[in-house]
This record gives sequence, structure tokens and C-alpha cells, in this order.
Amino acid sequence: MELNRVVVTGMGCLTPLGNDVPAYFDALKKGVSGAGAITRFDASKFKTQFACELKGWDAADHFDRKEQRKLDPYAQYGIVAARQAVAHSGLAEAEPDPDRVGVIFGSGIGGILTFQQEIQNFVEGDGTPRFNPFFIPKMIGDIAAGHISMEFGFRGPNYACVSACASATNAIIDAFNAIRYGKADAMVTGGAEAAVVEAGIGGFSAMKALSTRNEEPEVASRPFDVHRDGFVLGEGAGALVLESLEHAQARGAHIICEVMGGGASADAHHLTAPHPEGLGARNVMRAALNDAGMSPDELDYVNVHGTSTPLGDIAEVKAIEEVFGDHATALSISSTKSMTGHLLGAAGAIETLACIMAVTEDVIPPTINSTDPDPSLNQDLDYTFNVKKERPVRAALSNTFGFGGHNASVIVRKFG
Repeated sequence: MELNRVVVTGMGCLTPLGNDVPAYFDALKKGVSGAGAITRFDASKFKTQFACELKGWDAADHFDRKEQRKLDPYAQYGIVAARQAVAHSGLAEAEPDPDRVGVIFGSGIGGILTFQQEIQNFVEGDGTPRFNPFFIPKMIGDIAAGHISMEFGFRGPNYACVSACASATNAIIDAFNAIRYGKADAMVTGGAEAAVVEAGIGGFSAMKALSTRNEEPEVASRPFDVHRDGFVLGEGAGALVLESLEHAQARGAHIICEVMGGGASADAHHLTAPHPEGLGARNVMRAALNDAGMSPDELDYVNVHGTSTPLGDIAEVKAIEEVFGDHATALSISSTKSMTGHLLGAAGAIETLACIMAVTEDVIPPTINSTDPDPSLNQDLDYTFNVKKERPVRAALSNTFGFGGHNASVIVRKFG
């Protein structure tokens, strides 16, 4: 069976750095921090009082009041990012066969604000079990995918991926495979998350997963720095339109780059901690390279998971050294979470977009906030500290690793 080549024809996003792709890319290259004090609720009683929130977001700019009542913020973010990506691709105007276009969208948590509000209303009520009829369809993690398909009338494969922080990357890989194996001509894919709420901050704080650098939130996310103390929670969404090369060329679409392959693995080690030697990370990068039919020396950039946690950063660097061998020192690596924070189930989508920027513009986004690199890490590697780097980028790999030991990696390459 001859497999279809798969290309990217559309992109969209809402991020703590900007609410469309041009703004996001511009901020990445400038090394902007998206972190700041939480504005959504009074966080003064929490150990962590800051996050990477969306800026300038108003749901009323995108949805009428009736629609807002039906949509949790995570679904709103996903729909808006998908609208941008579909518009960018010109796919809807091309009137594709709707049965051959699908939606696979990820979320690690789904409608956590809706869940929090409904349970709070019940507990504080008079004991009568009155629940909003939209409670379940607002909360569930697949509903963003459902709304996107309904909005555009796309009737192909449609579901959600839930693998914690690897969710969006798994969604992209599944969408890629649906096209590669001929089950669809085009797919809308990505991920969305809206966990900057009391339950999200409180839950991750209880795990001691979050940075507590409340006095300096803008420098709290500092991957590879010896003083790193946890991740910074972010929110938003990223979306891609993928198409078979044949379908894209037949309609005269602008081809942004090519998706080459993806991999998945499990640490099978611990509920939240990575394998200390990076075993799962090593396996997933090798799986992605094998799936893409590429050798390690064909890659120029790795967008690392790089959450700014003491254990995670070390394990991932060990894995990169083992997978890439002598080529590891020729790679550029960076963690864009130093700027965006950690978007959980949406992280893989916006970080794949960062990889697309790298291969299309030949620029490596920086790892900001590192003032004292961890001496236990290989100092010969190029971590792209604090300032972007312009260099040829033939292909890039994005890593995302989730609680439960879920690992996913995807590779994009210049089209040609």
C-alpha cells in the first residue's frame, strides 16, 4: 500500500503570547514571557498565585450569549483556533467532500471550570439536585471536536485524544495517520485547555508541581536552570489543518510544511515522575524517527517538553543524548514553555506550531529565563538560552510527555 504524504495547509492559535499565529510567532522570536499574576479569581490563598493567562480574550467577540452558555472556555478556545486554521487553509471555500474531512482534537482535562462551577452550585444549594442541562456536554473532553465538526459540517473521523500533556500531539499523529492511510483527505487537529481556575491551580499546587515564584512570575518558568522549581500553568489552543499532498495540490492550496511521522510510548514507571534515565522519552523519539523514515542527523531542532521541573528536564536531556549521539551537539533545542507556560493538553499543538515556525523561517525560538544553567546537564548542547538563533532548519521534532507516563513526538519538515 502506497502511503499518502501529509502536509500542513492551515494554522490557528490562542496563546498567552498572542491570539493568532503571527502574534504568537512574533512573541516567540522576541523571547516574551506570558506569565503574570492571576486575574480570573482571587489566588491570594494559593501557594501559586500566577499563571500564563490569555490576554485580550473576550468570548463575546466570538460567540453570542446563547453559544457562550453552551461552551466551556476550553471548547471556546478550540473552536476559535480551528476557525483560524480553516480560514488560513482555505479548505471550507474549496468545498471538500465533507465525508472525507474529519476532526481529532485533544484536551487533557476538558471543561474543568464547568465541572467546578456545577459542583460548587450543588454543594452550596438547598440540597435539591438541580444541574444545568449543559453540564455534561460542556464538560466532556470530546466536545470541542464535536463542535468543530458541526460548525464546518465535516463528517469524517471525529474524536478526542486524552493523554494528559501529550493529548494534542497524539491528536495530530492520529489525524496524520488518518490521511496517510487514506481514511480522510483532510483533518482539523490540535488541542485546547482552560485549566487556570481554582481547581486547576489548587490541584497542581497540592502535587507540588507548580513554581511558587510569586514575586517574579515572568521568570518563573526556567527550563534547564539550576533554580527551576516547577512549571507555570498556561491556557489556550492550537489548531492545524492537515491534508494529503494530492488533495492540497489539486485545490491549489498553499503548503506550509510536511508532517513526516510520529511516535508514542509509555514510561511504565511512575504516576507523575518521568523515568530517571529518560527511557520513555528515548523510545518515543526513536519511534517518531522510524515512523518518518529519517535518521537522527536529518533533524536540526527539538522543541523539548521542558517543563522547568527538576526531574523532567534532566531525563529529557539524557534521552536526547542517547537518541542523537554525536549529532546532539549539532542540534538546537529549546523549551517554548519558558514563554507560554504549560498548556497541558494543548501544549503539543502550540509547540508543533513553534516547530513549523522553525522550519519555515529558519529560526529557533529561545529558552528564556535561564541565568544559571544546571551544571548536571550536558553543557555542550545548544539550549538556545535567552535569544533566538537563526540557522537552517530542515526538520524539527516536538516532544510532549504526560502524567501517567504518556509520551508523544511528532516531526515536521520543510516541504519540497
